[in-house]
Amino acid sequence: MTWTEVRVRGVGDDTRDAIVALLVGAGASGVIEPTATELLTYVGDGADVDALERAVRAAGRDVTVERAPFDDTAWSAPAHARVGVHRVGRIGVAPPWRAAELDDVELPIVIEPAMAFGTGEHETTRGVLHLMQQVVRPGDVVADIGAGSAVLSIAAARLGASRVAAIEVDPDAIGNAEENVARNGVDGRVTVIEGDAALVLPLVAPVRVILANILSSVILELAPVMRDALAPGGRGIVSGILVAERAMVVAALAREGWTLEDEYREGEWWSGVVARP
Repeated sequence: MTWTEVRVRGVGDDTRDAIVALLVGAGASGVIEPTATELLTYVGDGADVDALERAVRAAGRDVTVERAPFDDTAWSAPAHARVGVHRVGRIGVAPPWRAAELDDVELPIVIEPAMAFGTGEHETTRGVLHLMQQVVRPGDVVADIGAGSAVLSIAAARLGASRVAAIEVDPDAIGNAEENVARNGVDGRVTVIEGDAALVLPLVAPVRVILANILSSVILELAPVMRDALAPGGRGIVSGILVAERAMVVAALAREGWTLEDEYREGEWWSGVVARP
């Protein structure tokens, strides 16, 4: 598989959802927002990148598109020292070639970097790792929406969850997630499920905790499904939300009865713990 990196600049509140839909429709393996006006993703060699670029440019007057070849074998190679070690409270995350640096960490997690986002490099991942240490209890049943590399699912198991559903819609991320789950010895408690969270969540319900490190627009769309899937007294941890979006997201969730109980900010990114109505 060969990959193309696609970086979209000049994204606004009025164009973000449409552009994300175009990227996902073209086979994007995940979309992140490096800044409030950028989107970054990777598409495989089956994508019509020329057509994608034309469609994205047409989505907004100020939108620009940058594209470049991307070597996914280089991405996962140990030579890429840009993948570091991250310590968040009791949890530490590292790539395999730096796993020895986790020897003094209470809850170590080793993640093989791949095209699935979630190595602890992004602020949104660290935000969930921070908040979940006060939320996940021994014996909990947990659902992780948009599991990616399964780092959050593995963390839930490390914190004592008895059963975790790692739900991921992107087929290209599934193999990496399964490898990471097995590498960390939690394959007896974490099940990687390929599918749409709107369809899968009701099948794994009730759960006491839902982890949702995804786009804010998707969180709001899934809020009713999340509410119905949570057991009484359950909690959701939402992330992937820009600080600039915080007020909008909190207000939208409050209108549906959700209560904000805790929050965490790192850089431009915000994460929160919400209680079901």
